[in-house]
Amino acid sequence: MRRAVPSREELFQILDGVKDPEVPVLSVVELGIVRDAVAGDDGVVVTITPTYSGCPAMHEIEIEIRRALAVEALGPVEIRTTYAPAWTTDWITQAAREKLEAYGIAPPGPADSSELIPLRRRAAAIRCPYCKSHDTQQRSVFGSTACKSIWFCNECRQPFEEFKAI
Repeated sequence: MRRAVPSREELFQILDGVKDPEVPVLSVVELGIVRDAVAGDDGVVVTITPTYSGCPAMHEIEIEIRRALAVEALGPVEIRTTYAPAWTTDWITQAAREKLEAYGIAPPGPADSSELIPLRRRAAAIRCPYCKSHDTQQRSVFGSTACKSIWFCNECRQPFEEFKAI
């Protein structure tokens, strides 16, 4: 039996239970992937923006969004993908940044959209999520996923990932 039509805020609360498959401490809402959610008598429409156009996790995220809404018996679910405006790490909530760091991933700094990214650039040292030292160095621009890079802390000797600012 279907329940009453939920508000946008109620839909976002439901979707906050959908975790990112690549960083399972964060929800798709905290990451800013869910742009909108609207319910009506004929079902639910959820608008999402991928973190980048080739993100392999988006298919799994769509499945999990459908699953979370099916539990609520809200009717058919339509998922719309939009690429404009492009997703940015600036959409990640402050609470999510703190969760990233507690999980051992350095959160992204602010995205700099004012200039083109040079092909060769030296990455500024970032804070180690374990010991909080800034005596770190980037070991690889590419981490376990395209949105992360690999770093090493010279202080506590721990490798860690950084969520790249996009």
